[in-house]
Amino acid sequence: MEIVRPTDLSGALEALDSAPDATVLAGGTDLMVEINFGHRHPEHIVAVRRVEELTELNGRIGACVTWARLEQGPYRALAQAARTVGSPQIRAAGTIGGNLGTASPAGDGLPFLAALDAEIELHSAARVRRLRWDEFLTGPKQNALAPGELIHSVVLPDEIPTRQEFGKVGVRNAMVISAVMVCVARFDDGRTRVAVGSAGPTTLRVRAAEEMISAESSPGESALAEFQRLVSEGVNPITDHRSTADYRRHAAGVVARRLLERCL
Repeated sequence: MEIVRPTDLSGALEALDSAPDATVLAGGTDLMVEINFGHRHPEHIVAVRRVEELTELNGRIGACVTWARLEQGPYRALAQAARTVGSPQIRAAGTIGGNLGTASPAGDGLPFLAALDAEIELHSAARVRRLRWDEFLTGPKQNALAPGELIHSVVLPDEIPTRQEFGKVGVRNAMVISAVMVCVARFDDGRTRVAVGSAGPTTLRVRAAEEMISAESSPGESALAEFQRLVSEGVNPITDHRSTADYRRHAAGVVARRLLERCL
């Protein structure tokens, strides 16, 4: 196994240009588990933890920003999500870029990115391009990253709602992969976004619920009940060892309503 440890962005891109099939290693909280269990056998690794350009946290979120930094960061719902990620040791190593690279439907940071319509900036030796979150996440553990490309950062929109909440359901409170998770964000003018994870092949937005509740300047009991129903109907979960599809569907609606009530 060949490991390259660049200290700047140009060095990382040069290494990936020389070996486009190389595996990028940041915190390693997912990758090292797969290697240790013999599920992955990478021949070339580019370790990017020391690349300073990937650690920015100011209007954009560098791919190597750790969960430990995000839980103290300026984005409320993302900080809430970060606090639910593993143990303190995992949060000190794991990164937002790792969430995107793994592209798991259960990636804790992804509902926040979906709710804000974030873009993913990708760099290679030949080009720089941006993809919206739903263009980048193409399927369960699948993304649009091309050979030789590196996840550089998450680019957030200029307008970010101050009212934003994240919630997660699992079999225990800490160190758990979620059965379902939700992020709700509401602008001062009533526009509302709701993104759900672990309830479809990728993180998803429930557009019907968003449109209905965005038209309510002061949602009452009937509007909240309808919002809950639309969220439950708008997800596409599966049954697996963590939960049944029916429970995920029910929980998505309940959690979304509770988060909306917090925003209100």
